[in-house]
This record gives sequence, structure tokens and C-alpha cells, in this order.
Amino acid sequence: MKILLISPQTPDTFWSFKHVLRFVSKRASFPPLGLLTVAAMLPRDWELRLVDMNVRRLKDADLRWADFVMISAMIVHKDSVRQIVARSIAHGKAVIAGGPLFTTGHDAFPEIQHFVLGEAEEIMPQVVQDLRDNRLQRFYKAARWPDLAQTPVPRWDLVDLRLYVTMSAQFSRGCPFNCEFCDIIVMNGRVPRTKSPRQLIAELDALRLRGWKEMVFIVDDNFIGDKRRTRALLRDMVEWRRRTQARMGFLTEASVNLADDPELCALMVEAGFTKVFVGLETPSVESLEECRKLQNRGRDLVEAVRLLQQRGLEVMGGFIVGFDSDKTDIFKRQFEFIQRSGVVTAMVGLLNALPQTRLYNRLKTEGRLESETSGNNVGSGLNFKPRLNREFLQSGYRDLMKKLYEPKAYYQRVRTFLQNHKNTAPAPRRLSRADCLAFIKSFWLLGVWYRGRVAYWRFFWGTLLRRPRQFRRAIEFAILGYHFRRIAQKC
Repeated sequence: MKILLISPQTPDTFWSFKHVLRFVSKRASFPPLGLLTVAAMLPRDWELRLVDMNVRRLKDADLRWADFVMISAMIVHKDSVRQIVARSIAHGKAVIAGGPLFTTGHDAFPEIQHFVLGEAEEIMPQVVQDLRDNRLQRFYKAARWPDLAQTPVPRWDLVDLRLYVTMSAQFSRGCPFNCEFCDIIVMNGRVPRTKSPRQLIAELDALRLRGWKEMVFIVDDNFIGDKRRTRALLRDMVEWRRRTQARMGFLTEASVNLADDPELCALMVEAGFTKVFVGLETPSVESLEECRKLQNRGRDLVEAVRLLQQRGLEVMGGFIVGFDSDKTDIFKRQFEFIQRSGVVTAMVGLLNALPQTRLYNRLKTEGRLESETSGNNVGSGLNFKPRLNREFLQSGYRDLMKKLYEPKAYYQRVRTFLQNHKNTAPAPRRLSRADCLAFIKSFWLLGVWYRGRVAYWRFFWGTLLRRPRQFRRAIEFAILGYHFRRIAQKC
């Protein structure tokens, strides 16, 4: 059996880091972890070919070669999926589709013959048998949340690791919180399920043995959803790093209550974590109440960020504008909130209702839902009738994004972060040829070509003279800032 696994092309989004890739000589930010994991569930005697359209073109020869096509996609991949499916059908190939896009929105794709809805661990044996018997069903739906002990080590041999900036791994699924706008609990439930520490370390070891020494994104939507199991994992990761001398670092996502647990933060840093994405959302208490972001209430969010930074973790933040409870001063408050917190990587989006979420169902009941979401966290318009004036929200959002990533404001946030942050990471490795090329490109583009060059050189020399040990990190932020400004301009 010949199976062609296709990862759709990701559009130019906040998290694509497309405009950074030119600096670091890579083709994509992350590999398609879902497809690599599904590939490991297929029989070893089958022939597999994986095409990640973010690193190479899908050729007609690939489609002619295949017996079946498998696609995994998120909502943001919708347009690319339609093109892939059309080409597959033109070549007479049946498509089996899975992933978040189809789990919550398969009705929008009547042209696709077969769907795997939900998590795949307990479904794939039946899919494999039906492929062998040539009697594929239209729908395969998970009857429950599977035990992650069944999840295999991803098939890293199917991709060229050198083409990616960061690798990916997963420890847990599900989140104990119940935010109205979030679709994680729709797809993965509210009771966190985890792999065993031995499982995850086996995945990390597979990457290490393939020569990987850079960052690994632990893609959990809430890494600390089950703190007891997270602690057990971290202790084993610390021992594994000591035993193997592994050099890779880690980033993940977690809820803001991580700031309440200094011991857990210390364990994360000792295990090699340097960054954490936190859904901060809004400084408006009323809006936090509205969306049931209860874990963010009753605390000073700026202070929570500062505590995490002081403990050695860079905080990347998610922010939302457009709640019914937002007042007309929300854009001013968000800007000040983000600047004071020193959150350099600030993903700000207009509120969108994702399929099957409580927000989606409420707005539909109220007759306010107008369209489906594009899945793009940044730059997509509202897909419902807001309480505040739509033009006011869209105009204010464009101005906020422009202001946040204007060089002077952006570099000021970096300075705030560098001032707060306790650098606990090991001494960086010697600069590689690729690192040197990235620095040279940044000097030319940001220091000579780009209109923000005056702010860049002030930031450059100020950091070099006052914080020389943080200079390398500062230049990395400057390069990231170029990508964020390009995204802000698109808004």
C-alpha cells in the first residue's frame, strides 16, 4: 500500500514566522507533528511519502505514485486543502482527511470521501483494516478520548529536520479550564490526559539521536493542566538531560497560574524550558468574567508575567479585543498592558467564534453569527455582530497592531523584558555559519534598509554596551520584530 501524507501550506500568519525564515535559512517553522504521528500508526510494510507543502511543492508525480492520500489540517489551512483535494480527485485518488479543520467543520467539504474525526489512536486500526479490505467508510469517529499510552513515536525519518527551525512533541491533551472562546475542550476534553514520562523522553531521544540540538515545542495547550504529572515528567527530563548531555531547549503553552508555583517554574527551567505562551487575553476584568477566563481573575497579570520572567521564562502572550464587555478605551488599555508587561511576542486578535465552541453556539442562538472563522489568530475580521461599532473595532485593531510593532515601542518592550528576565539558560553554543549569516542579514535589513533603522541602532548599541550577555538574545528579538511588523502591516 502506498500512502501519500500531505501537510497543507500555511498562509502568512503570526505563527508561521515566514519573514524570519529568510534570516535563518530554513523553509518552515515546525514539522507536521500530527501527520508524523499518524504515519507511525500505519503498518511498517506500507510505503509512505510525506509532502509538507511548507518546504516543497506537491508534484503530480507524488499523486500518481499514491494509492491513497491522507491530509491533516487546521482551520487556517482551508484554502490549501481545497486545492489539494481538487488535485487528488483529478488524479483519481481517494482522500482521507483528519485534524481540527475536519473534526469541527467536515460539513464544509462534501468533495472529500473519507473523514477521521477526533483523536486517531483508537480509530486507525479500523482505518488500516478497511484500507486493506478496500471498504473504507465515509466517517470514522472517536468514541472517547483515547489513552495516550497508545501514541507511538512520530516517524521523524519521513522529514528532513534540517529544513525546520523548531521540532515538536506532545505530552498532554485537554485543559481543565472552560474558556468560552476556546475549542480545545471541544476537541480534547477538560480532563488532561498525558503520556508517561518514559514515552515523551523516548520521543525526545529519537530527536537527539537524529542530531537535533535546537528548540522543541511541547505543543500541549496547557502543559500544567495536570501539575502532578507535569512535575514527574520534568524530574525525568532533568535526569535525562544530565545523562545524555542533550542540548535542546523547550517552549510550551501554559495557563497563568504557573506564576503561582515557583517550584514548578524552577523545574521547568532546570529541564531546559526557556519560553511559555500564556493566554493573558485582556486587562478588562469584565471581559475575563464574560469569557469565563476564571484563572486570570483576581490577580495582577503584569506582575504574574514579571514573576515568570524573573524565574527564567520568556512569556509569549495571547490577547483578544472585541468582547461584549469591552469599553471604548480597550485599545489604549491593551497597549499599555502589553508594554508594561514586557511581552515581546504579543499575539493580538479580534475575537472570533470557532466552530462548536460555547461562544459559537451562544452567538448563533442570539442570531449574531455571520460567517465561519478563517482560523488566523491575527488579522482576521470579526465573524459575528459585535456590541461595539464594527468599524471602530476594526480601525482600533489596525492602529493597535501598528503601534505595538512600530520599532520604538517594540524595542522598548524588549528592553523591559531584558531588564526583568533572569537568564538561567546554559551558555549558548558558538555561533554557527547560519547564525553569522542571520546576524549579517539583520544588520543590513534592519540597520540599513528598513525605515526603523534609527531605533534599531539605538537598541543595538544600548544593549551591547549595557547588557552584553543578552546581546545575542536581543538581536534574535530584533529579527522576530521584522516578521511581526510585516504581519501588523497586513492587518
